[in-house]
Amino acid sequence: MSKFFTVRSLKVSYLISKKVVWTTLLLTTLMLAVVVVSLSSGSLKIPPLDVLKALLHIGNDSAYNVVIYKLRLPRIVIAILVGSSLAVSGAILQGMIRNPLASPDIVGITGGATLGAVTFFYFFAGAVSIHLLPIGAILGAFVSTLLIYAMAWKKGVAPLRLVLIGIGMTAAFTAVTYMLLISAPYILAQKSLTFMSGSIYGTSWAKDVLPLLPWTLILMPLAFLYTRHVNVQELGDDMAAGVGSHVQKHRLILLLIAVALAGAAVSIGGAITFIGLMAPHIARKLVGPAFGGVLPVSALLGALILLLADWIGRTAFTPLDIPAGVFTAAVGAPFFVYLIYRHRHH
Repeated sequence: MSKFFTVRSLKVSYLISKKVVWTTLLLTTLMLAVVVVSLSSGSLKIPPLDVLKALLHIGNDSAYNVVIYKLRLPRIVIAILVGSSLAVSGAILQGMIRNPLASPDIVGITGGATLGAVTFFYFFAGAVSIHLLPIGAILGAFVSTLLIYAMAWKKGVAPLRLVLIGIGMTAAFTAVTYMLLISAPYILAQKSLTFMSGSIYGTSWAKDVLPLLPWTLILMPLAFLYTRHVNVQELGDDMAAGVGSHVQKHRLILLLIAVALAGAAVSIGGAITFIGLMAPHIARKLVGPAFGGVLPVSALLGALILLLADWIGRTAFTPLDIPAGVFTAAVGAPFFVYLIYRHRHH
């Protein structure tokens, strides 16, 4: 029995792995179930059937509609956008750098974005609109990545050198961030610490969803278009160049896509860590190493992980609302140690 579906059009035909299709459908169904459960949970319990009716616009219960559409649904949409963006960014980095430990928070992207956001809080809070915070975080991500890329350049960028310099620069970014926190007024320091812990509390359609949505809608398809270049780069620089790939050009483009996705996600969700590390590894276990399957499965897994983390943080310790980043770090840190142990002889 064939392991692939054959899709034909007038000019081309291509194969789609059945495992990828069924895994994607299963994860999508699971994610939708978690969305319904999350919408129904909270200080106001809403029966799942009423949640479905509200989402499908059956009936008109105004009390439920306000809670679902104004309070809970924006937070869930942000969790999906941020989680999938971080996961896809991590998948690109791991494939491009050929290092299983690569992720936005390991190679310095998240640290740069966090420093950009904290710098915004420190120098511009009260002077300009807080809605410009995403620009500060994204600029921080791009500036830090360009710095790391320039420092790693030596007749090209070697993957291992990029990771090592990224880890070192992450420590430097963290030190500068804490220096700003120590010298900042208490209120600004509190806002910065909340951002650094990774929280999607209090999100709204206008302030959070709409600014992040264009980045995701543009960069995700672009990442999918570049899947074949990641597959080629995983062969190694010499082999990739031998089959006609412009290694450094494609590596830079892939890096910019990964940085933009991670920077945009961090600008809204804060420094949520380890999703970009965990999701691609789980995806490869589920569907194999081919990047065309890893990318969509990673996106769904990243969204699912953050949805679950936010749901637990919102409901398990009522009336406290624990930042989702606390739970992703609690799971991700042991996972990182496991990966280091597993690859200790490589």
